[in-house]
Amino acid sequence: MSRDRKGKQKKGWFRNLSAALSMELREHRSSFIVYFTLRILVIAMLVLQLFNRNYENVFLCALTLLLLIIPSLVQITFKVELPTTLEIIILVFIFAAEILGEISEFYLMFPFWDTVLHTLNGFLAAAIGFSLVDLLNRSEKTMFNLSPLFTAIVAFCFSMTIGVVWEFFEFGMDTIIGYDMQKDTVIHTIRSVTLDPEGRNIPYVIKGIAETAVNGQELGVGGYLDIGLIDTMQDLIVNFIGAAVFSVLGFFYVKNRGKGKVAWRFIPRRKAEDRDFLKIAREEASSRKKASEQEKEAVQGDDLPEKTALFAEHEPEDQVPDQEE
Repeated sequence: MSRDRKGKQKKGWFRNLSAALSMELREHRSSFIVYFTLRILVIAMLVLQLFNRNYENVFLCALTLLLLIIPSLVQITFKVELPTTLEIIILVFIFAAEILGEISEFYLMFPFWDTVLHTLNGFLAAAIGFSLVDLLNRSEKTMFNLSPLFTAIVAFCFSMTIGVVWEFFEFGMDTIIGYDMQKDTVIHTIRSVTLDPEGRNIPYVIKGIAETAVNGQELGVGGYLDIGLIDTMQDLIVNFIGAAVFSVLGFFYVKNRGKGKVAWRFIPRRKAEDRDFLKIAREEASSRKKASEQEKEAVQGDDLPEKTALFAEHEPEDQVPDQEE
């Protein structure tokens, strides 16, 4: 296959994907309004960070714009339908984590901000894990059928795995790149066997810590710093709570054969055939191509008689040789 043909196919694929994304975004009015509003706010923040020459935040804004498209991209690629409630919460979650949490420093201004987001993350991850199993259970192509209890357990484990992997990521970013994603916690009591004067495996307790000095310089934090451990455990605990709540809802959803109104708003389903926007975009592109080819053929057919007549007018007449007298 020539490079030109490959290039045309690639352009055609991106054109179809863009058209499908446009149709997907406009399918539900409420989610589109939320998406459009958040996108405008992110672009405004991006311009502001450019003026401030804060290029790290510019990257975060660009990343957020990309992440806002992910729900629609997942729907058209994997042919699943995200409930409007779930899609809106995912969009708001992305905005709250990146723009409000990181750039606007809500993580520092509101200590509960990180806790709320991790709880919500556990809930949403359980919903996604639950939907994966539910789609397999309903598929006619796979022999896969889990009971409601096992479906709930799989959803719970999936959510906890996502939470643990995220904490690995935070630890890696702090250790390798030097970030502080695992925020420190000020505490006033420490227990450590390392400080035991006799070197035994007995925790040595120091209470009422009011200040900490490092290399003779007081830190001014009003206590002792726990370096990330408490923050990590709190994140995993609230992730556990969010995952457990949805797993219970999902259990009753399956047990009652899809009658749970709350869980139904958060569980993705397989797309209907007439809502496969990528397929629709391809068919429309194919129809336009055929119509264009037919129009060209019609134009060429109309020009043919004119060209024939023109050729006849300019055709030299047969010369008759002179006859000898």
